[in-house]
Amino acid sequence: MADFEIVFRTHSEIEAQIVRGLLEAHGIMSVLSSAVPHSIFPLSVEGLNDVRIGVHSSEADEALRIIEDHRTELKNGEVIRLRDEFETLQQAIGYRFKDRGLLEHAMTHTSRANEDVSGGVVDNESMEFLGDALLGFVVADLLFHEFPEFDEGEKSKTKASLVSTASLARQAERLRIGEHLLLGKGEEKTGGRRKQALLADGYEALLAAIYLDGGIEPARGFIAREFRDLIADVRRHGVGGEDYKSALQELLQSRDQPLPEYRLVNTLGPDHSKLFEVEVVVRGEPLSRATGSSKKDAEQEAARAALEKLKSP
Repeated sequence: MADFEIVFRTHSEIEAQIVRGLLEAHGIMSVLSSAVPHSIFPLSVEGLNDVRIGVHSSEADEALRIIEDHRTELKNGEVIRLRDEFETLQQAIGYRFKDRGLLEHAMTHTSRANEDVSGGVVDNESMEFLGDALLGFVVADLLFHEFPEFDEGEKSKTKASLVSTASLARQAERLRIGEHLLLGKGEEKTGGRRKQALLADGYEALLAAIYLDGGIEPARGFIAREFRDLIADVRRHGVGGEDYKSALQELLQSRDQPLPEYRLVNTLGPDHSKLFEVEVVVRGEPLSRATGSSKKDAEQEAARAALEKLKSP
């Protein structure tokens, strides 16, 4: 194994395969070897062979860091196992996958797939497409039954607000999906885990993963739980939800401060899928920033963030 370094040893082939999958999910290719290559026993016999994982020397330090980040030690220090890197996400969403590969697929951004030279990593774009359609159907069904008095225009406007990029990104932030996204190195460096578009896409892909793993009822139940409070907001505040810009203006006026200014600071993405980044400024000082699929949505989201900042202790 010239130019390779051993980064993990175990007597369990199952654990070795988990570690190998973890490294490959982070773009590091590895090889397995046994300390007893000519043993009459197969590699899978537990406790007989010392199974080793090696990686290229240039990636050894990064591989060791990844493995260490995923360890869980028992109090007696005798047993060390790798944790399930998606366990906290499954707990947060209240759903446990039978096929955890679907969840990993849903969290894999195209930047990670593009960096995989083997071609074996598939991004979540197709799952995002399915999740978007699934979400649209279930939310429309919820609105149909919750607001029979709404006309078609009111239902359409409410649905657009509920499933907007900003709304889905907030849902994803609450579930801490950003921490579980599998990103390429470039996207990681540019703050991809905090980008609204990536969070919203990951959220939609997660919905598709639940549907593919468990069927329509678990997916419908998850969406109903997730959007319960948002639908309650519609009932309290009417179509389109709360007007954060008006609320911010009223708060500033109550504190004898000038009205806020909204400045377009950036546009992102291609023309057919453009995102607008807007900044809220008060007395010449930036207060918050947000992105949206339109300037209006971005301003509303920036106002919401400003309200949270001003109201925090």
